[in-house]
Amino acid sequence: MWRVSRVDKGVVRLVPDGDVDAPDGGTTVATARDGTLPMTVGDPVVPAVGDRVVLDGDRALVTPRTSELVRDTVGKTSLVQVIAANVDVVVVVEHLEPEPALGRLERMVTIAWRAEATPLIVLTKSDLVDDTDHWVAQARAVAPGVDVVAVSATTGEGLDALHAALGEARTLVLVGPSGAGKSTLVNALAGHEVMRTGDVRGDGRGMHTTTHRELVRLPGGRWLIDTPGVRSVGLVATEESVAATFADVEELAQSCRFRDCTHTTEPGCAVVAAVEAGELPERRLESWHTLRREAARQAMRADARLAAARTRQAKTFSRTVRAMKAAGQIHSR
Repeated sequence: MWRVSRVDKGVVRLVPDGDVDAPDGGTTVATARDGTLPMTVGDPVVPAVGDRVVLDGDRALVTPRTSELVRDTVGKTSLVQVIAANVDVVVVVEHLEPEPALGRLERMVTIAWRAEATPLIVLTKSDLVDDTDHWVAQARAVAPGVDVVAVSATTGEGLDALHAALGEARTLVLVGPSGAGKSTLVNALAGHEVMRTGDVRGDGRGMHTTTHRELVRLPGGRWLIDTPGVRSVGLVATEESVAATFADVEELAQSCRFRDCTHTTEPGCAVVAAVEAGELPERRLESWHTLRREAARQAMRADARLAAARTRQAKTFSRTVRAMKAAGQIHSR
């Protein structure tokens, strides 16, 4: 079995899955003209970093994925892009300096649940601030049930706790904004420099250095995928993944007077009452509404894409039947 370690312009880099390295470090295969590789089961797919591949003669076959971390593509297309495949844990990396963006944490945790992987929040640069405990508590509040670890990859503080939180996870993917210290964290986990780290700008913000996704082997048989910083590209959400991220809001909603409460102006709304009582931050409710709207839009776009695909298939079938009739290959009754 092999893993996809990198994809570049139709060329897929493979490395052995396991603790044994190939003599030359790996091998490469070419994709089809449309950038896809055949699946062992199902339709061809565009390979993603983390895919598991079997080699059958001169063919590379992608095995079914256990998880997919995806994001919306740039522009108005309804397609999504797979960032990483077969991931066990999504490590959501957020810097403590400058202060964390809680809304971004909510969005990143949502795509982790959407991937059917386990989210883990890592707050970096703990050596640069003196209010780490406050932000750990804030992160836990916006991601109920998710482990939160504060680390300094520079001093090593918190790395033991991070390893403990990772448990038996075999494949990790790091997501987070540019300058969050992901490359430095990768190097700390690997025990040596595998990713180039960037300089710090004049305003104290780091400059992102990773320009591609790549699978990195870690000690103990673990794999790690580093990703370029996610800025304005839309993140794909589902109703279920939003509910997992906002478990506190969902629990409050169970006590609303009306089953179809929109949690805006209805009387007897337990969610709005919690906001008015200071038990739930208003920002948290607004974020919940925003991500639910995004999930609804994405669901409609997916349905439209499926309908369009079915229409194309029906037209293709009709053309084929007409051509066969014209050629006398089939006859009408």
